Amino acid sequence: MGSNDFDKTAADEKIATIERLIAGHTDRTEEARILALLRDAHPAELDHLLVHLPLLRLFSSIDDRVVGPDNRTALFRLLGEERLSDLSIPTRAALIIALQRGRTDGADEALIETILLGTRGAELTDLKNAIDDSGDYRDLQQLIYRDLDDDLVRERLLEHFRVAAAPRADLKVLSDIDDTLYPNWKDDRYPRAKEPRPYPGVRAFYNELDLAFSPTEALGDLTFLTARPGDRVGFGEGITRKHLAALGLPYAKVLTGDFGHLATHDLMAEKKYASFIEYRKLFPEYAFVFCGDSGQGDAIAGARMMAHPGGGMRAVFIHDVVATNAEGRAAWRAKGVAFNDTYIGHALDAHALGLLDRAALRRVADAALRDLRDIPFGDLLQREARWAEFRRDTERVNALLPEDERLSL
Repeated sequence: MGSNDFDKTAADEKIATIERLIAGHTDRTEEARILALLRDAHPAELDHLLVHLPLLRLFSSIDDRVVGPDNRTALFRLLGEERLSDLSIPTRAALIIALQRGRTDGADEALIETILLGTRGAELTDLKNAIDDSGDYRDLQQLIYRDLDDDLVRERLLEHFRVAAAPRADLKVLSDIDDTLYPNWKDDRYPRAKEPRPYPGVRAFYNELDLAFSPTEALGDLTFLTARPGDRVGFGEGITRKHLAALGLPYAKVLTGDFGHLATHDLMAEKKYASFIEYRKLFPEYAFVFCGDSGQGDAIAGARMMAHPGGGMRAVFIHDVVATNAEGRAAWRAKGVAFNDTYIGHALDAHALGLLDRAALRRVADAALRDLRDIPFGDLLQREARWAEFRRDTERVNALLPEDERLSL
């Protein structure tokens, strides 16, 4: 057999055997048998076993004893030290995600640290992203800043992230939700609907930025920084994630705020800036962009992000929902914060900064016009005002395109 070949039928029989052994109470003899099955597995076979086993139940079924063998310690040593090099990135992520469930004790934290410290370069980035994509509130931020109790472990891991990950050209796209993704707070320029409707072109803008420098064709670098309060069990974040999925953004992550920072725009800005700094430490190999609106302090947060030394913030795009005057917009632009009425305007600024190529610019503009046509404006003055903004920005796009590629209104 080659290095990646193994008898899948035999491996599946081992999985069935281990599942039977951990179905009820597991004694020391049964634990020893499980350890032997894992320890004797071919490298690719071991990876297969761990991918298909119920890891949370496996970890809770194997114990250290006051008198007798320390089988849990032996299992963790096997996975984190003896055989870590045999484990794929998805399997390493699955181990960490399982260890994060429930109460994470000192031994769990030590194994999490060992797995992360034993992963470097592009594989470290892939591992962090896989943890961040776990599907619920137990993302990488929750793991590092909330679930790990040992401050020294946290500091060692953040330093490892800083020095061991390979720099990347692609972007992490950070965004507010209310009045940035859809009208929900200050913005009265669009009709309100029972089910929120994303702004014209916003999803295309996110997607083009996400994919702009990506080494793959997969979306997944969009994270929402919201002032909405979080909670210890992730209930609120779960609702927000489901809501985003229904709006066509199932891959987005969410970093929540808290009640203490809802009182003023300055406090909301402070929380979003702090969330950015935390997230930046988790992914220092990336550059960032931030999308917000002019109604809740996002421009203040964005300016601080742009000014942060070594912060990696490439651009801040503010959806203007309160009719900021030309002088005010110019003052914000001087701080690296671009105000626009439409997402076509944002795409034009991203193109000027080298973040989107001409083809991506055209795709955003085309998507925005399609989205705008679908909005059921009841107020004709409101409709004409929005179309005037989009016509103006579309003409700016057309000025950059060959005649046969220009958009029609």
